[in-house]
Amino acid sequence: MDKSMLGDLESLPEEDKIRMSTMIDQLQIRDSLRMYNTLVERCFSDCVDTFRRKSLDKQEETCVRRCAEKFLKHSMRVGMRFAELNQGAPTPD
Repeated sequence: MDKSMLGDLESLPEEDKIRMSTMIDQLQIRDSLRMYNTLVERCFSDCVDTFRRKSLDKQEETCVRRCAEKFLKHSMRVGMRFAELNQGAPTPD
């Protein structure tokens, strides 16, 4: 969901538009935090084996960087594909 969808809601009273905008913002924040938490959990569990020192060693750091890049690229690809599918979907008008 994004705010461009609010254009379709022009018939709603201003109070309802504000409420919808706030709800969309909250959903986007929740989804962003969920994605971040999934990324951290997955990459940490895949890349960090021991707690020998306070900082990551070179191998762990490289693994985390690659893992994060792959995760973000995959998420962007899925989002783009979802948007493509939504654009082709018939509207209920």
